[in-house]
Amino acid sequence: MGFHSKPNIFVGHVKIKVENLERSLKYYQEVIGFKILEQTKTTAKLTTGGKTNVLSIEQPENVVPKQGKTTGLYHFALLLPHRSDLANIVNHFIENRIPIGSSDHLVSEALYLSDPDGNGIEIYVDRDPSVWDWNNGEVAMTVDPLNFKDLLSTGKQKQPWKGLPAGTVMGHIHLHVSELKKTEEFYIKGLGFEVVNRYGSQALFISTGKYHHHIGLNTWNGVGAPPSSVNSVGLKSFTLILPNEEARNHVIANLENIGSTVTIENDIFITLDPSGNRIQLEI
Repeated sequence: MGFHSKPNIFVGHVKIKVENLERSLKYYQEVIGFKILEQTKTTAKLTTGGKTNVLSIEQPENVVPKQGKTTGLYHFALLLPHRSDLANIVNHFIENRIPIGSSDHLVSEALYLSDPDGNGIEIYVDRDPSVWDWNNGEVAMTVDPLNFKDLLSTGKQKQPWKGLPAGTVMGHIHLHVSELKKTEEFYIKGLGFEVVNRYGSQALFISTGKYHHHIGLNTWNGVGAPPSSVNSVGLKSFTLILPNEEARNHVIANLENIGSTVTIENDIFITLDPSGNRIQLEI
């Protein structure tokens, strides 16, 4: 539907930190359904279609467990191509007794689970945008119960599960942040997103191209929450895909105008949001 392609700005890749790479690779292959694209002793790049690196995992030196009440990853969200794909992975989870949460968000149907280190994962499918309810620039979203009976009626019967389908993309990322005022300025005035939903005074959902959200931002770990340590389990970075070099230069200028900085490390443009979440700006 074009929400995860140029000229939109969208999340193309997420990198997370884990305690034990071998344990995590087993989980992400056997439970979630990724394939390994590249691997070293401490890192792995994961793919669904064999070409694009959607998720990377890294075992930092002197790694420490996930720290509570900090900023960083709430969850990353994998968007499946078809509703039947979501039904198929539900059947896979049932067969392997994998505990999951679930929700009907009106705009999408979603499953929730955590990896062995507590990194949050959402796996979802969008409803057709024609049924999304927009009012005064905001899209209606909720947390209704998921209708599993109806969902499972769309699955492919008596076929072995083959992992995540090739068309799976990084649909969005949801972050814990320390506050929302400066955060909103950073993502809206700096990066060029639009607010598409305000969840009370504790969460914002933002996007480009009228998607329901490319990024979620919340203060549920507490206003003033500190960033986690560099070597702790959690978010390492995420990548925003920008339309072209001109657009990136425009974003860099906007970020600098609001007092943020952009650095270049190994030819990669990097900025930090007000809560210390690390963002790579790619084209």
